Amino acid sequence: MDRRTWFQLIGILAAARTGLAQPQSPPAVPRKITKDQVAAALTLLGLEFTGAQIDMLLPDVNRSLAGYQALRKVDVPLDTEPAFSFHPGLAGRQAAKGPARFHPALGKAPAAKTWKSAEDLAFLTVTELAPLVRARRVSSTEITKMYVERLKRHAPALNCVITLTEDLALEQAAAADSEIRRGKYRGPLHGIPWGAKDLLATKGIPTTWGAEPFRKQVIGYDATVVERLRHAGAVLVAKLSMGALAQGGLWFGGMTKTPWKTDQSSSGSSAGSAAATAAGLVGFAIGTETLGSIVSPSIRCGVVGLRPTYGRVSRYGAMGLSWTMDKIGPICRGVQDCALVLDAIHGPDGRDRTVTADPLHWEPRKPLAGLRIGVLQKAFERFKDAEKKVYEQALADLGKAGVKMKPVDLSDEDGQRLRFLLVAEAAAAFDDITRDGRVAELKGQAKNDWPNTFRASRLIPAVEYIRAQRARSLLIQKMEKFFADWDVIVTPPYGLLTTTNLTGHPQVVVPCGFVDAMPRGLSFIGNLYDEGAPLRVALAYEQATEWHTRRPQLA
Repeated sequence: MDRRTWFQLIGILAAARTGLAQPQSPPAVPRKITKDQVAAALTLLGLEFTGAQIDMLLPDVNRSLAGYQALRKVDVPLDTEPAFSFHPGLAGRQAAKGPARFHPALGKAPAAKTWKSAEDLAFLTVTELAPLVRARRVSSTEITKMYVERLKRHAPALNCVITLTEDLALEQAAAADSEIRRGKYRGPLHGIPWGAKDLLATKGIPTTWGAEPFRKQVIGYDATVVERLRHAGAVLVAKLSMGALAQGGLWFGGMTKTPWKTDQSSSGSSAGSAAATAAGLVGFAIGTETLGSIVSPSIRCGVVGLRPTYGRVSRYGAMGLSWTMDKIGPICRGVQDCALVLDAIHGPDGRDRTVTADPLHWEPRKPLAGLRIGVLQKAFERFKDAEKKVYEQALADLGKAGVKMKPVDLSDEDGQRLRFLLVAEAAAAFDDITRDGRVAELKGQAKNDWPNTFRASRLIPAVEYIRAQRARSLLIQKMEKFFADWDVIVTPPYGLLTTTNLTGHPQVVVPCGFVDAMPRGLSFIGNLYDEGAPLRVALAYEQATEWHTRRPQLA
């Protein structure tokens, strides 16, 4: 059997016909799928039908084939969401009531100028930089020009920029300065330069998704996140690199590097967002995560990454990879910065129907005493040698910071079994370029790269996908029961990565040490729609240590 027929056949067998009304007089159709082909496909599906049963289903299979072929000719725009959506939590969950308790601990601008040039401010956090901008001790134009120059100087070595938006940035910075002079201060992001992962639509500016087939793509509108940051007064200085179609650090321009070791990848897929933030090339950046794409590069680059609850931030205008798993979040140089950025971008927009109106609470001065904090002790005990020492010290520092933890036990095994949900949806998202051959243009063509994954995922039966989504509901119930007793769980960065991405729980990672001159990270996982709790524990750790103050040496 040829490959094309095999792919068509599996698509046919994957379609569930149960429950459809039978036509009165089914029209006769030519047979394209044979009895032997059906029998071979059934082996993959783990089924065994009798010869008579196969004879009976063959007309239906061939009749359906014509419908599938017609469907494949329908032009479905790439930004079209499926007619189903995922909502974390148990059925019937309602958004929390009441106003947000958001009280950022912003400092005051220093009494005297303590820097020789704007470049001395490159590594300041937003929390430190915002008071200077508000007090007009430094202008948005000054720091924007500084970051643009640093991007021109250092980005080539890191391979972290796809499009520099210098003209737009200077225009937005001048507008910010004008507003601030007139007393119209929009908040802590006003005048702060930022970088966007290049899967966020920006009107009139290329949005390449890091992939060869889309390198000239220009989308005619702004993503909701881009709109909201513009309304907050932030200044867009660059579209940052991402692994092609949100996988790894390899894009059409090559591999993005971590500033700590420029011969090593920054990981992905929010590769450029993490590298540029760590290297002091932007004030903060936006990344996205489906399965580790904020967490992993944040760790490799030694910065703070926040993956919010699924449904906290609108994905409108962002490239869809896995519609039931994609999330958008900030990558910053400090924990408080992540809270500030999330405050600016979260909430319903009338476009993404998965987004809820849950209030965002951020109370950094609130004592930790009332929090129920668990630690995956056994997971930390699996580390050896230098890494073991790093994490032993990190847990000890947490204790010294007043974080009282109790050991808990929770496995990622159930989530691992459901990982194929991601690739099934990804293969559907990019089915057109798999069919027309453009997937062969991608730089990565190895076994674990998208082209092979898309082709292999075409053989995932629809029935198995739906069964896995039902098993996902059981996993959600299990996690709801577990988190009824806990507010925050301290874990190694990849300890519950698959499970929490499937259930939609938020995760914060912070730098916690180095092994072989490369950063290591500590993870804090919170309840659904409660990013504030893990951020508070992460802040306590950050304030008790100095890892967030380490800076890479750039050539």
